[in-house]
Amino acid sequence: MTDKDYKALSLKEFSKAAKVYETDKGGVYKMCKKDYPDVLRELEKEEFNDLLDCGCGPAPMLTLLHDKYPDKHYTGIDLTPEMIEVAKAKNMEDVNLVVGDCEKLPFENDSFDAVICCQSFHHYPNVQDFFDSVYRVLRPGGRLILRDMTMNTAFVRWFANNIELPIINLTGHGDVHVYGRDEVKVLCEKAGLSMELFEKRGFCRLHCVARKP
Repeated sequence: MTDKDYKALSLKEFSKAAKVYETDKGGVYKMCKKDYPDVLRELEKEEFNDLLDCGCGPAPMLTLLHDKYPDKHYTGIDLTPEMIEVAKAKNMEDVNLVVGDCEKLPFENDSFDAVICCQSFHHYPNVQDFFDSVYRVLRPGGRLILRDMTMNTAFVRWFANNIELPIINLTGHGDVHVYGRDEVKVLCEKAGLSMELFEKRGFCRLHCVARKP
């Protein structure tokens, strides 16, 4: 598939999912809630003022952060307009919500102390562009906190990427690639980010922290 095909599939999938994403009818998307506590704990380790959530969906993570740290400034970006509509309906103060492409972040250089991305970057066909954009919008010393799918071994990831994902995409999903530690480290290094932490946590989950020097 082309890059355009992947993004069209993601738009179609998440346009349908927008209104049920945070409900009991959220299906597989309910699993994303398991990522939020680890992201919150990671953010507690250092002060931040301006935070960007890439692939924010209907802003469940931003809702938690806004409740916990109401004095901070938040921005969420998502490719799917319907997701941003649901997020805006929450009427959170000092939360900027943008329809846009995470591979080409439409923000000024050195704008954020922290960037988070939960279960989103495996949908990006030009994933290096995402890491490059994150580097550009992070302030020096700022962190990228990633949560996404991973697999234990190279063979299992190969099977997922070459057999499972193409089948899943036939059902209307836009999943591009499941990443391992070495792949994420290369993406970080090419962008100029230093990968400080990469762990497999729970079921098929990666937890990664990278920093802009």
